[in-house]
Amino acid sequence: MNIEPLLNSISKYISLNDQEIEYFKSKIFIRKYLKGQYIVQQGDVCKYECYVLSGCTKTFYVDQEGHEHIIMFSIEDWWTSDMGSFISQTPADFNVQCLENSELIMISHDVVEDLYREIPKLERFFRKIVERAFVASQKRIVRNFSLTAKDQYLYFREQYPLIEQRIPQYMIASYLGITKEFLSKIKSQLILEQ
Repeated sequence: MNIEPLLNSISKYISLNDQEIEYFKSKIFIRKYLKGQYIVQQGDVCKYECYVLSGCTKTFYVDQEGHEHIIMFSIEDWWTSDMGSFISQTPADFNVQCLENSELIMISHDVVEDLYREIPKLERFFRKIVERAFVASQKRIVRNFSLTAKDQYLYFREQYPLIEQRIPQYMIASYLGITKEFLSKIKSQLILEQ
């Protein structure tokens, strides 16, 4: 099981010795998903926190009218799940679906407390990951309130250049909270400005 990318990510925050790494490896597993498969669906309880080894996922919810609202994308070296559902073990508000064939490291809810008990410094690592996600979420809310759609798109393109090349434009529009037609107008305007 090649979990080196995850171990490299962990090593940015904490150091694990060989015994801790072996214990950690014994508690996680890798699962492959096909494009289109769901990791978690709205209304189900999220049982896993997932680290993306390869592939791309989207986290979204579907409103009462059946419209899809994309909250985030995850690619290699990112985490994905419905965090609220995972922590509280209550029905998920969000869907997580694979946009590409994906390979994920899965950590079950039942195992997390064991990991924290046996390797307490892992709790610090996961706290740091959640803190970063929380700050990013707050900044996104501020951008949604304060930036024009054009500026939001430019920010998205600058921050996530690897994602834009991998997903359809209508999904970027959903993430930005605009229509695909409006996104096309923004892109046309940017071409004219060059």
